[in-house]
Amino acid sequence: MMDDLDLGFDEQERGEKGKHRRGRRKGGKSGGGRGKTVLALLLAVVLLGTIGGGAFYGFDRIQSRFVTPDYDGGGTEEVTVQIPQGAFLADMAVALYDAGVIKSTKAFIEAADENSRSRNIQPGTYKLRKQMSGELALTAMLDPKNRVVNGLTIPEGRTAKSIFKLLSDHTEIPVKEFEAAAKDPEKLGVPDWWFKREDGKKPKKSIEGFLFPDTYEIPPDSTAETILGQMVDHFLTVTGEMEFADRVQKERGGISPYEALIVASLAQAEAGTKKDLGKVARVAYNRVYSQTFDCGCLEMDVTVNYYLELTGQKTKTSGQMTQSDLNNPDNPYNRKLRGMIPTPINNPGKDALEGAMDPPNGDWLFFVAVDKEGNSAFAETYEDHLKNEAKAREAGII
Repeated sequence: MMDDLDLGFDEQERGEKGKHRRGRRKGGKSGGGRGKTVLALLLAVVLLGTIGGGAFYGFDRIQSRFVTPDYDGGGTEEVTVQIPQGAFLADMAVALYDAGVIKSTKAFIEAADENSRSRNIQPGTYKLRKQMSGELALTAMLDPKNRVVNGLTIPEGRTAKSIFKLLSDHTEIPVKEFEAAAKDPEKLGVPDWWFKREDGKKPKKSIEGFLFPDTYEIPPDSTAETILGQMVDHFLTVTGEMEFADRVQKERGGISPYEALIVASLAQAEAGTKKDLGKVARVAYNRVYSQTFDCGCLEMDVTVNYYLELTGQKTKTSGQMTQSDLNNPDNPYNRKLRGMIPTPINNPGKDALEGAMDPPNGDWLFFVAVDKEGNSAFAETYEDHLKNEAKAREAGII
């Protein structure tokens, strides 16, 4: 009703101004102008009376369309706010609003737009206060003393078991709590579709592969669930930005994103240099899917070591592995089993993911490290592979 009254008054006012611009009638009076003015005044009186009678909330609602809701002052009780990796200003504003720091997301975004330093806000945990103005909240986040520095770097290629130990040492949360939380990857945020396979093998749901390696700010009140969930969320953000799943499905010819994630973990474990990640991924694809490798298996010792670590045994170099290690029939990661292994064997970084998503073309089936810098030589035939092995022996690598 108020909107209708306001609109009618505006139209009348515009009409009166229009008449004045066109000129008055003879005698200096306009025939209906005085009556309309009186009507407008009466409507205004009624409107003011209505507001005084308890409908002020309508005026406040309309006013909020033009005035940004904001708190005054520096806030009340202290609160910690977590800003995740890759968060944009809008994401930060939502986090602050949800924590009760700011009255509206718009208040923070407007303050950030007016301050060029806002782009310097880093992910992590911040000590702020509830009910702060948008401007003061921004100022507080730009002050290093309000950032809780509790960072932990997770290296690329670590297994989940190894990561649990790192996290436990850093947070004093028992390893068993991380193991318990990891039993349900979907509860931690891994979508169900990630575990689908196209090779006919039954999916095995594991957290392995989804704990993205990076440096994380861990809030003091974190639990095993929230920490692992943070890592899973970062994995989903990174792979989403890469369009990993979409590109694998379009470009890898019937291979699922989960199978490609497994290949990324193999490349992470086997490649000695960044530039060889894609080539090692190509070897894994060729051995398992191209039907040009006799056993159709991976035949990589890193899968044996993963099983040894998984079962609480010491890992070994290739030279230390026995035949029972290499061909253990109870090992689901047996290097001689046909097809792709059940799960990733570690948590690969972005470069390894890119290598598995978009590997270089090549018919390589073999590779071996040939120098102390970790560079590998790749071969399509076993005969050429033997020549590369000879070079590796001369260099003292094998």
